[in-house]
Amino acid sequence: MGFADLLDEVGGFGRFQMIHVALLSIPGLLMASQNLLNNFTAGVPEHHCRIPNITAALNESTAALLRAFIPLDSSRTPSKCTRYTDAQWHLITDKPSHTNATELQTEACAEGWTYDKTEFISSIVSEVSLFGHEILCYKNYFESVKDMSESSRYSLFSCRFGRKAMLIWSYFQLAVLGTFTALSPSYVVYCIFRFLTGMSVSGVILNAVSLKVEWIPTKARTLVGTISSFFFTFGQMILAGVAYSLKDWRKIHVAICLPFFIFFFYSWWYSESARWLVLNGRSEEALKHLHRVAKINGKPEMTEKITLEVLESHMQKEVQSSKSIHTVFDLLKTPTMRKISMCLMVVWFSTSFAYYGLAMDLQKFGVNIYLMQIIFGAVDFPAKLVTLLMLSFLGRRITQGTCLLMSASVIFANIFVPKDMQITRTALAVLGKGFTSASFTCIYLFTGELYPTVIRQTGMGFVSTMARIGSMAAPAVLILEEILPALPSIVYGGSAVLAGFIAFLLPETLDIPLPDTIEDVEEKGSLTLANALGIMNLYNNSLQHLICS
Repeated sequence: MGFADLLDEVGGFGRFQMIHVALLSIPGLLMASQNLLNNFTAGVPEHHCRIPNITAALNESTAALLRAFIPLDSSRTPSKCTRYTDAQWHLITDKPSHTNATELQTEACAEGWTYDKTEFISSIVSEVSLFGHEILCYKNYFESVKDMSESSRYSLFSCRFGRKAMLIWSYFQLAVLGTFTALSPSYVVYCIFRFLTGMSVSGVILNAVSLKVEWIPTKARTLVGTISSFFFTFGQMILAGVAYSLKDWRKIHVAICLPFFIFFFYSWWYSESARWLVLNGRSEEALKHLHRVAKINGKPEMTEKITLEVLESHMQKEVQSSKSIHTVFDLLKTPTMRKISMCLMVVWFSTSFAYYGLAMDLQKFGVNIYLMQIIFGAVDFPAKLVTLLMLSFLGRRITQGTCLLMSASVIFANIFVPKDMQITRTALAVLGKGFTSASFTCIYLFTGELYPTVIRQTGMGFVSTMARIGSMAAPAVLILEEILPALPSIVYGGSAVLAGFIAFLLPETLDIPLPDTIEDVEEKGSLTLANALGIMNLYNNSLQHLICS
């Protein structure tokens, strides 16, 4: 008998769970906007060196005037980083073959740039001069501006204050600091706000996962976990619509952060995890939440049957174990916990590494960035439906490993597709993104089921930090293109292959009750090892018998 039995007695997956999961999932519509925001707020508009003021008497088109001031690069388009030292008026009428423009003297963009406002009215890149930074034009400069701001994010979590309290605070922090980001007067201030906002984004995601998992019966976890992930998927498409309608980085920030004030106000309705309350010596509060759940689920008679003695008797072993203080070091002290944590670190890192390597630079595909965002979001629907079936019938371990290995195969395949076959390359990238999204869906659910209640939040925060590191490392790998164009794909794919095989080492959790203590995890690990040894002994005995006969 355990807490799972009490959940069944108060209604299982009843009305309370439905409302609870829905309210926790709705903010997921804007989580994609937070994670993929820099595709639009730090988008690189078409640009060229600003040309000097000229008299209106020159009745020439803009394209013609550019020929007099801006040289052409190797692809026969206006250079983004240089201009002629002196105006070359003869180039307006001369044919390219009559003039060797490459011998004309050029200079850097000393007076800044002129930006095309068709795709972005304003981004942090186009406002970099307003932010007070020295203007330098070199290869990948604009991309570094994008990546630096997104890299200043990490996770910081604790089991000390409870799931509900941390989630409420994360909503508030995201709403306030995310909105203030739109008022950033400088690039440094912008990065500081993004850094603090990133903390709250991770706080929202992981605390919501824990609150869902710990109030849901065992058999409903797979379905709920997958359906919840669809909110994130649909949010990617919402991001495209918001960004396209506004096209101004400040307005976009305000639009996707203000709704968190609404989430903050209604989040007080949530019920704190009764598991966590019991394991932290607050059984009376846990009992009140259980009675509340029973009433909402139409089981008021259970308020009299489930008493404090009944609750503590169901969780007697867990209560005894919870008297010891747990820290992040407990994730690595015991054999099974150490194995789980080490494997999850690799899986989280590689999943995020491959995901953001594909999803964080949509402009490289040569397709309209807003359309590309919708396509990248839409592919998640079939990918996650397949994942739901795999999670339900094949289990977590096989699903996790398969998704990573499939994403790696697609990434590797793209290496051999010529760059002029842009449609094929884009299709493969979309397919790879679908597999990495499916991997993310699985790993959130899998991690919550692998770690025990007493240290679940600490464990999820610890291993998901590797995902933050993966998202930071992903853009930096693109620099390797200077050495070998295929090298970034080799690194992304190789990482996914390694993680795919490591995922098969994790214990299966399909239809297994959540562990509440570290002892529960170690006990299950010992049983798994004993079963494996038993199978090996049976195989050896059978083989010896066959040889002797």
